[in-house]
Amino acid sequence: MKLNELKKALKGVDIVQTTPFNKDGSVDLGGMRANTQWLLPKTKGKDFIITPMGSTGEFYAMSEEECKSVAKTVVDTVNGQNITFVGAGRAGTQETIKMAKYAESIGADGVQVVLPYYHVPEEDGMYAHYKAVAESVKIGIMIYNNPAVSGSWIQPPLMAKLSKIPNIIALKENNESIQAFYNMGRTIDPMAIFCGLDVQQYAYASLFRCSGVVSGLANFCPEMVYSEYEAAVAGDYTKVKKIMDSFSPFFEYIGKIHAKHAPDTAAIGRSWPMFLGVLKAAQDLVGCTGGTTRAPLYGLTDAEKEDLKGYLKTMKVVK
Repeated sequence: MKLNELKKALKGVDIVQTTPFNKDGSVDLGGMRANTQWLLPKTKGKDFIITPMGSTGEFYAMSEEECKSVAKTVVDTVNGQNITFVGAGRAGTQETIKMAKYAESIGADGVQVVLPYYHVPEEDGMYAHYKAVAESVKIGIMIYNNPAVSGSWIQPPLMAKLSKIPNIIALKENNESIQAFYNMGRTIDPMAIFCGLDVQQYAYASLFRCSGVVSGLANFCPEMVYSEYEAAVAGDYTKVKKIMDSFSPFFEYIGKIHAKHAPDTAAIGRSWPMFLGVLKAAQDLVGCTGGTTRAPLYGLTDAEKEDLKGYLKTMKVVK
């Protein structure tokens, strides 16, 4: 897709895919393909983006070759039926460029690039990082502004400067502050801005020039997530609230499972270490391939998964 067409098309629900692993820890490429095939008829003709190898895809726990194999499996399976953005963010600029170039070579429409982490650069270094990545490819760049995993946050003035680079065309904003989201949206227009904190935060962010929502829950209930997006686009916020409330059983269960396995070891804020295990179990329960998580994360026991099934029944995503 040409860059000007891609800019216009960037809206809706961005599904950040999980990566299924076999019991021996290897990547389940067959499961990845099947999960993508499961999504295609549910997303056909609608505003969906499919993104493998983001944080939800556990890229940080995978080798370069594993990441490449998953990315290629998804891009080949989608085969142009949806926009595809591949997670390409790495701690260093050179490795990020390598993954971005690979994503371009296999036909991805763009790359999602999380902020460089571990050693956090100053603003000049942050700008230089994204400028170098953008100039290395001709496809679209979505900046993933996630302070929880990177230890940094690009503020609106720097984001506005970055938005002037031609192929930096979208932002996944993961700030819990609605005021910060509002200020970012006012500053970076006309860059597309997505709410990166899934369906509950989107209910509020959608009021403020929000192009769509980045969702892990859409791995197992894409229709529900899309219905919230449609209601927000229509300005029906009574319906938005009703749909947001319909997701409450899932988040109630996450709260329950975190309390059971507490405490986590996050120094700042909530790390939600069991989220991926719950998400993958939900995929298994709706007939997809969730598989296991990679250590040091771990998934649900059979008893916990059976308990989750009751919550998903309440949501009417399983019978």
